[in-house]
Amino acid sequence: MFENYNKVQRAVLETTLNIIIRKELQATSMALIAKESGVSTGNIYHYFKSKEDIVNELYKAIVTFNGEYVRGGLLNGTTIREKFELGWNRVIELGKQYPQGFQFIEQYSFSPYIYEEVKQEVYTGGWCGPMNELYQEAVQEKLFIPMNPKMMVQMHYGTFVYMLKAHIHGIFELSSESVNDAIRSCWNAVTHRDVS
Repeated sequence: MFENYNKVQRAVLETTLNIIIRKELQATSMALIAKESGVSTGNIYHYFKSKEDIVNELYKAIVTFNGEYVRGGLLNGTTIREKFELGWNRVIELGKQYPQGFQFIEQYSFSPYIYEEVKQEVYTGGWCGPMNELYQEAVQEKLFIPMNPKMMVQMHYGTFVYMLKAHIHGIFELSSESVNDAIRSCWNAVTHRDVS
């Protein structure tokens, strides 16, 4: 997830993510990040101006990684339906494979700790932009009901978020069959009745 960063930056970002998931953001101090990462406070300040800068860089890194991963699924499909299924499968795989990144994004996407310009930059640069375009195309092709594509994407994402949370907390196992059933259900919820 942090392959594009140098060794020090990666240690700081990985440690910060781990601490935030364990202790919450307010309990995450620069001293604790330094202690647990093994990186001196001075060296941390060489790369990051403040704890807020670390948190914002962490947010960007995770959303960028997620975006590249999901876009890979979208690019592998040939039809709108295939892209839809592959894209949402990738979103769910991310949550299962990288639960800390998923939990961080869910908890802090609308947080005042994340700078507005960062939120806007990653929203369009992550997977939401390409998924919105796919839904827009489906609306234009009259596959989907005439509804705001962004709203539909967020509606479906909300479904998968709660499924992933239940999976992470051990309420139920997300098998490939249950994932495919949920994706099919989301597809059916927004398609015109005369479209199979």
